[in-house]
Amino acid sequence: MQITDTKKRRIFNADHAKIKMDFENFILENDHPCLMAKTVFSMDKVELKTYKEFGSLESSKRLIKDLENYIADYDFESNDFKTFMAVFPDSPKYSEIAFEKLLWKQLNNLHQLDNKKWDPEVSENPEDKNFSFSLGGKAFYIVGLHPNSSRLARQSPYVTLTFNLHLQFEKLREMGSYETVRDRIRERDTNLQGNINPMLEDFGKSSEAKQYSGRNVGKEWKCPFHNNN
Repeated sequence: MQITDTKKRRIFNADHAKIKMDFENFILENDHPCLMAKTVFSMDKVELKTYKEFGSLESSKRLIKDLENYIADYDFESNDFKTFMAVFPDSPKYSEIAFEKLLWKQLNNLHQLDNKKWDPEVSENPEDKNFSFSLGGKAFYIVGLHPNSSRLARQSPYVTLTFNLHLQFEKLREMGSYETVRDRIRERDTNLQGNINPMLEDFGKSSEAKQYSGRNVGKEWKCPFHNNN
Protein backbone atom coordinates (compact mmCIF):
# COMPACT_ATOMS: atom_id res chain seq x y z
CA MET A 1 0.00 0.00 0.00
CA GLN A 2 1.33 3.41 -0.99
CA ILE A 3 1.50 6.08 1.69
CA THR A 4 0.16 9.39 0.42
CA ASP A 5 2.03 12.67 0.89
CA THR A 6 -0.72 13.86 3.23
CA LYS A 7 -0.34 10.78 5.42
CA LYS A 8 3.44 11.18 5.42
CA ARG A 9 3.03 14.76 6.63
CA ARG A 10 0.66 13.61 9.40
CA ILE A 11 3.16 10.96 10.51
CA PHE A 12 6.03 13.48 10.41
CA ASN A 13 4.05 16.09 12.36
CA ALA A 14 3.07 13.52 15.00
CA ASP A 15 6.67 12.36 15.39
CA HIS A 16 7.92 15.94 15.54
CA ALA A 17 5.34 16.83 18.20
CA LYS A 18 6.38 13.83 20.32
CA ILE A 19 10.07 14.70 20.05
CA LYS A 20 9.41 18.29 21.09
CA MET A 21 7.22 17.13 23.98
CA ASP A 22 9.97 14.73 25.13
CA PHE A 23 12.38 17.66 25.20
CA GLU A 24 9.90 19.85 27.05
CA ASN A 25 9.63 17.12 29.68
CA PHE A 26 13.43 16.84 29.84
CA ILE A 27 13.92 20.59 30.26
CA LEU A 28 10.80 21.84 32.04
CA GLU A 29 9.30 18.93 33.96
CA ASN A 30 12.63 17.65 35.28
CA ASP A 31 13.75 21.12 36.41
CA HIS A 32 16.79 21.23 34.14
CA PRO A 33 19.67 23.28 35.60
CA CYS A 34 20.14 25.46 32.49
CA LEU A 35 17.97 28.51 33.04
CA MET A 36 18.38 29.65 29.44
CA ALA A 37 17.10 26.31 28.17
CA LYS A 38 14.11 26.58 30.50
CA THR A 39 13.42 30.10 29.27
CA VAL A 40 13.48 29.31 25.54
CA PHE A 41 11.28 26.24 26.00
CA SER A 42 8.78 27.97 28.25
CA MET A 43 8.54 30.87 25.76
CA ASP A 44 8.46 28.55 22.73
CA LYS A 45 11.64 30.09 21.35
CA VAL A 46 13.08 26.81 20.10
CA GLU A 47 13.49 25.91 16.46
CA LEU A 48 13.70 22.12 16.41
CA LYS A 49 14.56 20.18 13.26
CA THR A 50 15.08 16.45 12.84
CA TYR A 51 17.69 14.68 10.70
CA LYS A 52 18.51 11.10 9.84
CA GLU A 53 22.12 9.97 10.21
CA PHE A 54 24.26 11.78 12.77
CA GLY A 55 27.55 12.90 11.25
CA SER A 56 26.55 12.21 7.66
CA LEU A 57 27.09 14.51 4.70
CA GLU A 58 23.41 14.20 3.75
CA SER A 59 22.30 15.48 7.16
CA SER A 60 24.90 18.24 6.97
CA LYS A 61 23.53 19.53 3.66
CA ARG A 62 20.06 19.94 5.15
CA LEU A 63 21.36 21.28 8.44
CA ILE A 64 23.50 24.04 6.95
CA LYS A 65 20.51 25.29 4.94
CA ASP A 66 18.30 25.23 8.02
CA LEU A 67 20.91 27.17 10.00
CA GLU A 68 21.19 29.75 7.22
CA ASN A 69 17.40 30.21 7.33
CA TYR A 70 17.50 30.42 11.13
CA ILE A 71 20.11 33.21 10.95
CA ALA A 72 18.17 35.03 8.22
CA ASP A 73 15.01 35.00 10.35
CA TYR A 74 16.72 35.88 13.64
CA ASP A 75 15.94 39.30 15.13
CA PHE A 76 19.38 40.57 16.11
CA GLU A 77 17.90 43.74 17.60
CA SER A 78 15.79 41.84 20.13
CA ASN A 79 16.92 40.78 23.61
CA ASP A 80 14.87 37.60 23.33
CA PHE A 81 16.80 34.35 23.11
CA LYS A 82 16.16 31.65 20.57
CA THR A 83 17.81 28.25 20.21
CA PHE A 84 18.24 25.98 17.21
CA MET A 85 18.18 22.24 17.93
CA ALA A 86 19.28 19.56 15.46
CA VAL A 87 17.83 16.25 16.65
CA PHE A 88 18.78 12.81 15.34
CA PRO A 89 15.95 10.66 16.72
CA ASP A 90 16.97 7.41 14.97
CA SER A 91 20.52 7.40 16.35
CA PRO A 92 21.68 4.57 18.62
CA LYS A 93 22.89 5.24 22.14
CA TYR A 94 26.51 6.11 21.51
CA SER A 95 29.32 5.94 24.02
CA GLU A 96 30.74 9.32 24.99
CA ILE A 97 33.79 8.83 22.79
CA ALA A 98 31.74 7.67 19.77
CA PHE A 99 29.38 10.63 20.20
CA GLU A 100 32.28 13.06 20.40
CA LYS A 101 33.83 11.69 17.18
CA LEU A 102 30.55 12.01 15.29
CA LEU A 103 29.91 15.48 16.70
CA TRP A 104 33.18 16.75 15.23
CA LYS A 105 32.57 14.85 12.00
CA GLN A 106 29.23 16.64 11.74
CA LEU A 107 30.81 20.03 12.45
CA ASN A 108 33.61 19.42 9.96
CA ASN A 109 31.03 18.54 7.30
CA LEU A 110 29.07 21.71 8.07
CA HIS A 111 32.21 23.81 7.83
CA GLN A 112 33.09 22.34 4.43
CA LEU A 113 29.61 23.17 3.15
CA ASP A 114 29.52 26.66 4.64
CA ASN A 115 30.12 29.40 2.08
CA LYS A 116 30.35 32.23 4.60
CA LYS A 117 33.52 33.58 6.18
CA TRP A 118 34.30 32.86 9.83
CA ASP A 119 32.72 35.29 12.27
CA PRO A 120 35.46 37.93 12.84
CA GLU A 121 34.34 38.36 16.46
CA VAL A 122 35.81 34.96 17.42
CA SER A 123 38.90 32.90 16.65
CA GLU A 124 38.81 30.11 14.06
CA ASN A 125 41.67 28.28 15.78
CA PRO A 126 40.25 25.61 18.15
CA GLU A 127 43.36 25.91 20.33
CA ASP A 128 42.75 29.62 20.86
CA LYS A 129 41.00 30.75 24.05
CA ASN A 130 38.68 32.95 21.94
CA PHE A 131 37.57 30.12 19.65
CA SER A 132 33.91 29.63 18.85
CA PHE A 133 32.43 27.66 15.97
CA SER A 134 31.19 29.75 13.07
CA LEU A 135 28.41 28.85 10.64
CA GLY A 136 26.68 31.16 8.20
CA GLY A 137 29.06 33.93 9.27
CA LYS A 138 27.87 33.79 12.91
CA ALA A 139 29.56 32.36 15.99
CA PHE A 140 27.72 29.60 17.83
CA TYR A 141 28.22 27.95 21.19
CA ILE A 142 27.35 24.31 20.55
CA VAL A 143 26.03 21.90 23.18
CA GLY A 144 26.09 18.20 22.45
CA LEU A 145 23.37 16.14 24.13
CA HIS A 146 22.84 12.37 24.14
CA PRO A 147 21.38 9.66 26.37
CA ASN A 148 24.76 8.26 27.52
CA SER A 149 26.35 11.54 28.58
CA SER A 150 28.12 11.39 31.93
CA ARG A 151 26.60 14.77 32.75
CA LEU A 152 22.98 14.39 33.86
CA ALA A 153 22.07 17.79 32.39
CA ARG A 154 23.10 16.49 28.97
CA GLN A 155 21.31 13.13 29.12
CA SER A 156 18.73 14.10 26.55
CA PRO A 157 16.11 11.72 25.15
CA TYR A 158 17.74 11.88 21.69
CA VAL A 159 21.13 12.60 20.14
CA THR A 160 21.10 16.37 19.63
CA LEU A 161 23.24 19.35 18.75
CA THR A 162 22.07 22.63 20.20
CA PHE A 163 23.20 25.84 18.48
CA ASN A 164 23.19 29.03 20.54
CA LEU A 165 24.29 32.26 18.90
CA HIS A 166 27.32 33.68 20.69
CA LEU A 167 25.69 37.08 20.44
CA GLN A 168 23.12 35.98 23.02
CA PHE A 169 25.79 35.59 25.71
CA GLU A 170 27.27 38.97 24.80
CA LYS A 171 23.81 40.52 25.21
CA LEU A 172 23.57 38.97 28.67
CA ARG A 173 26.86 40.67 29.50
CA GLU A 174 25.57 43.98 28.16
CA MET A 175 22.47 43.59 30.33
CA GLY A 176 24.66 42.88 33.35
CA SER A 177 23.03 39.47 33.86
CA TYR A 178 25.70 37.09 32.59
CA GLU A 179 27.50 36.36 35.87
CA THR A 180 24.24 35.94 37.80
CA VAL A 181 22.78 33.53 35.24
CA ARG A 182 26.08 31.63 34.97
CA ASP A 183 26.43 31.21 38.74
CA ARG A 184 22.83 30.06 39.17
CA ILE A 185 23.21 27.48 36.38
CA ARG A 186 26.42 26.13 37.92
CA GLU A 187 24.81 25.97 41.36
CA ARG A 188 21.81 24.09 39.96
CA ASP A 189 24.06 21.72 38.01
CA THR A 190 26.04 21.01 41.18
CA ASN A 191 22.82 20.27 43.06
CA LEU A 192 21.79 17.85 40.30
CA GLN A 193 25.12 16.08 39.74
CA GLY A 194 26.96 16.64 42.99
CA ASN A 195 29.74 18.60 41.29
CA ILE A 196 30.23 21.33 38.73
CA ASN A 197 30.96 20.37 35.14
CA PRO A 198 34.80 20.40 35.07
CA MET A 199 34.82 21.43 31.40
CA LEU A 200 32.96 24.71 31.91
CA GLU A 201 34.95 27.93 31.75
CA ASP A 202 34.00 31.45 30.76
CA PHE A 203 34.55 32.44 27.14
CA GLY A 204 38.07 33.85 26.72
CA LYS A 205 39.67 31.75 29.47
CA SER A 206 40.21 28.64 27.37
CA SER A 207 38.91 27.21 24.10
CA GLU A 208 35.23 26.32 24.34
CA ALA A 209 35.81 23.46 21.86
CA LYS A 210 36.41 21.05 24.74
CA GLN A 211 32.94 21.84 26.13
CA TYR A 212 30.91 20.87 23.07
CA SER A 213 30.64 17.10 23.53
CA GLY A 214 30.11 17.14 27.30
CA ARG A 215 32.81 14.53 27.85
CA ASN A 216 35.42 15.20 30.53
CA VAL A 217 38.50 15.53 28.34
CA GLY A 218 42.04 15.74 29.69
CA LYS A 219 44.67 18.43 29.21
CA GLU A 220 46.24 16.47 26.35
CA TRP A 221 43.00 16.48 24.33
CA LYS A 222 43.32 17.90 20.83
CA CYS A 223 40.32 19.22 18.95
CA PRO A 224 39.58 17.11 15.83
CA PHE A 225 38.57 20.23 13.90
CA HIS A 226 41.17 21.99 11.77
CA ASN A 227 40.14 25.00 9.75
CA ASN A 228 42.02 24.71 6.47
CA ASN A 229 40.12 27.48 4.68
